Amino acid sequence: MAMASSQVWLKRIRNIIGFMGMILPWIALFGAYMVSKSVCIPSAFWDNLSISATYYITPALTGILTTAAVVLMCYDGYELKDDVVTTLSGVCGLMIVLFPCNCAVSPEKVGLFQLPANISHIIHCVSAVCFFLLLAYNSLFLFTEGAQNPTKQKNTRNIIYRVCGIGMLAALIFIPLPIHFPAKIFIAETFALTFFGISWLVKGQVFGLFADK
Repeated sequence: MAMASSQVWLKRIRNIIGFMGMILPWIALFGAYMVSKSVCIPSAFWDNLSISATYYITPALTGILTTAAVVLMCYDGYELKDDVVTTLSGVCGLMIVLFPCNCAVSPEKVGLFQLPANISHIIHCVSAVCFFLLLAYNSLFLFTEGAQNPTKQKNTRNIIYRVCGIGMLAALIFIPLPIHFPAKIFIAETFALTFFGISWLVKGQVFGLFADK
């Protein structure tokens, strides 16, 4: 009974993490839009829109990512390597919040530690890259582990995990490419977080079609 309860709780945690990842960009965008109706926001903000930039005008990033980061750090996986990867992911997620990016609406000194915006931006970007790399690694190499004789459902889930992991990496690689259009970073981040969310929701077996019978 205790083992069954533990498994149910673990699935719920995975689903919470996945859900928060998927809603973050949309809540951040909605919050930024609502603020823009009463406060003048420079056009450069929208042209270079990113989820990180919304930190300065809506609490969505701080609230959702901090919560997700804490849950990741507390996540109890099957093996030590699972705990290490998710804990490091959570630490990187927390650093994204603690060290805000530099953007059109950022002041000269930012974040809890009041660092110069350009210094904070470097730490922020490194943390964000590590965050997505760890999440992609988790989907590609940890979620795909399992029994030696996997079920048909497990094989299907593994395909989804690999697609999501590759999708996160592709979105990450796309950001620095010399292709410019409005909200490019936001769009890439949204795709990456959507792949992340799907991966964790499938792991949490929220989709009965892919769950073992």
